[in-house]
Amino acid sequence: MRADRLVAALLLMQTRGRVTAAELADELEVSVATARRDLEALSTAGIPVYPQPGRGGGWSLVGGARTDLSGLTATEAQALFLLVGPAAAISDEAKAALRKLVGALPQTFRADAQAAAEATMIDPARWGERDRDRPELVNTLQAAVVQRRKVRLTYVGSSREQTERLVDPWGLVDKDDTWYLLAGTERGQRTFRVDRIVLAEPTDLRAERPDEFTLAAAWQDVVDTVEQRRSRTWATVIIATRFVPILQDQFGRHCHTVGELDDGRTKVRLAAPTPLDIARNLAGWGAMIDVVDPPEVQAILARIGAELADKYARPH
Repeated sequence: MRADRLVAALLLMQTRGRVTAAELADELEVSVATARRDLEALSTAGIPVYPQPGRGGGWSLVGGARTDLSGLTATEAQALFLLVGPAAAISDEAKAALRKLVGALPQTFRADAQAAAEATMIDPARWGERDRDRPELVNTLQAAVVQRRKVRLTYVGSSREQTERLVDPWGLVDKDDTWYLLAGTERGQRTFRVDRIVLAEPTDLRAERPDEFTLAAAWQDVVDTVEQRRSRTWATVIIATRFVPILQDQFGRHCHTVGELDDGRTKVRLAAPTPLDIARNLAGWGAMIDVVDPPEVQAILARIGAELADKYARPH
């Protein structure tokens, strides 16, 4: 994972004082091009890492070899933890590395660095449609999370109604290239899609956050709630075993194989919010799939089939 490599590269430079891309590539078992991109990423993020060309050159951490991170400024420390923090949610190695890095920081920087590490996480599981562009507001909201500043949002909800609200930003989650803001409101914790935020204005007001709050746990609660809504209806189907991977790609985590039958087919359980959602996804399979239950899905498929036959049937 790239975040693990970035932390390792930084610690290696602290130990050796200077390292070439080739040496780093050998240590991390990656290509020289990958090692060079990692070093450039550290430099671009604001970490005081610079290349020294020529014979005996390489990349070094300004200030020379150190066993701690006391040479980093507060801004540089935040930049580092914003860069590597997201991986802690899905990598035990990155989580352990971050704990060690926090301990190596000067005491006065630790709180902000810890906040930066917890300001963002990445949930790698796919969910709905993809939005590949990182919203410009993410940087603004990240800063508000780290600096504990309330933010005034202009937000367009699912009903298309535009509202304004003052929130306490607690953390950001990148879910399959769609960003979400978890925040405290007068009605408790709420989740906002960043691509529905029209305007975000940080204020000078101090944001409050519960002492027991952790971004990973809060996001898991959100995921559990959404998944319950997305799997309210279950259906049992039978399909040729060779087509099961296609069905799994279609339904994702809501597709579970029950077992293979003797005739080369497999029984599968599928889930969606409503019987209509399941029927719409299965209608294109035609007679290639047998719906065992529930009757509601069977009835909707029969209706869809009758409607299509009536609309497209041609007289002989």
